[in-house]
Amino acid sequence: MIRTLILTSLLATSAALANPAYEVEKIAFEKGIDSQVGGIAVLTDGRLAVCFHRGDVRIFDPKTQTWSLFAKGLHEPLGILAESASSFVIVQRPELTRVSDTDGDGKADRYETICDDYGMSGNYHEFAFGPLLDPKTGDWFVALNVASNGAPVREEVRGEFLELSATHEQILTEWGKVKGKVGRMYSVVPYRGWVLKVEKDTGKLIPWAYGFRSPNGLGFDADGELFVSDNQGDWLGTSKLHHVVKGRFHGHPASLPWTENYDGRPPLEIPVEELEKMRTPAAVWFPQGTMANSPTQPVLIPDGFGPFAGQMLIGEMNRARIIRLMLEKVNGVMQGACVPFIDEGQLPAGVNRLAFGPDQSLWTGHTHLSWAGSEGMTRIRYREGKTFQDVSRISITSDGFKVAFLQPLDELGDVKLSRYTFAYHSAYGSPEMEKADVAFEAKRLSDREFQFVLAEPLKRDFLYDFRFPKAENPMVCYTVREIPVP
Repeated sequence: MIRTLILTSLLATSAALANPAYEVEKIAFEKGIDSQVGGIAVLTDGRLAVCFHRGDVRIFDPKTQTWSLFAKGLHEPLGILAESASSFVIVQRPELTRVSDTDGDGKADRYETICDDYGMSGNYHEFAFGPLLDPKTGDWFVALNVASNGAPVREEVRGEFLELSATHEQILTEWGKVKGKVGRMYSVVPYRGWVLKVEKDTGKLIPWAYGFRSPNGLGFDADGELFVSDNQGDWLGTSKLHHVVKGRFHGHPASLPWTENYDGRPPLEIPVEELEKMRTPAAVWFPQGTMANSPTQPVLIPDGFGPFAGQMLIGEMNRARIIRLMLEKVNGVMQGACVPFIDEGQLPAGVNRLAFGPDQSLWTGHTHLSWAGSEGMTRIRYREGKTFQDVSRISITSDGFKVAFLQPLDELGDVKLSRYTFAYHSAYGSPEMEKADVAFEAKRLSDREFQFVLAEPLKRDFLYDFRFPKAENPMVCYTVREIPVP
């Protein structure tokens, strides 16, 4: 149901990153602003609408380097879309909201609830992410965190309360005794751990896909395929990127009770073998600690931002890094590789939100809350004409991998290749399992392309970790789900 409520000097510094083809500019803020960014929307005139964790929406004009307040009082907004220069759709913790300026004074006076048909238990970890506009239908996708057993729920909840493992009263009064029964991450109100669709015309909530833990980032690739990131934790051996299709289960069982015709078993009592048969594995694994600890928002790279147009970038919370994704479908299954794109330099940690402007510059918004990270914003530009060496594309073959580089390469150097996998279990995270070095023969196909023929058969559900010493970013990790037929 849609409801409506009517309410009566700045400088930037620039410095080059280690990669000579890109430069970063730190954006300055007025004093007194908590600059932890929850979302960025780019307007057609190049201005930005930015929402902040503390509840403000502010407009930034890059030409004048000035900020103006548009709205305030929102509850932890973690995503924003621009419908126009005066109307924005925002995900805040309790709802999907339209905030608009109807009288033309530059400040919001209309706050409209588009959809609030999901549950809230009051647990601190019940973040809401999005919205992502479906360009085909005009509807919106949102994603909901599960709760954490680092804290119980509140006395007042919204939506049906699930009492499979413990009653509401027990959780309130005996949390220390029952939290082990509930699970490390749990879902006691509707659609926690789900990706949802909200219809633009009716505000109707449509359950879409489930089995997520902390899906802090939604994005489409060049073909309109939906991707969602998720963070390492219980049932996630390492952080992941999921290819999301309606009706699929992605591994975290806390969300199962909100499926149709659920049999009533507490999620922790379902055997791992049964869950494994239901589960759609991730398209990409991010090796924990070396590639990413908390991946965030994936975005499509446009023309004009260097040599990787059509691929995707994704942020990383725990370190100063943006990651590049190289994806492909094999036997109808999405899989592919991740590689660092930009590291350190002037880029702060906590890359939470990314958005490309009309001039193809990349805006990044940073946050930390009580975790690792930083705050503020940066603008990253491609320096036309500057060259660098990196892997431009990697694809799987029946006996190995085909790797293309940006620049001609006289010789590969001492390339290293290993493979390992991660456990699917209820424990928090997973070590790199069955790890082994892999021998290979590298065959030159052209001055930029090589075929790596492995000395052993490829293994499904393993990650292949390349180290290319001649590349700007040596580490390239390919997650194998399917193997092409010879």
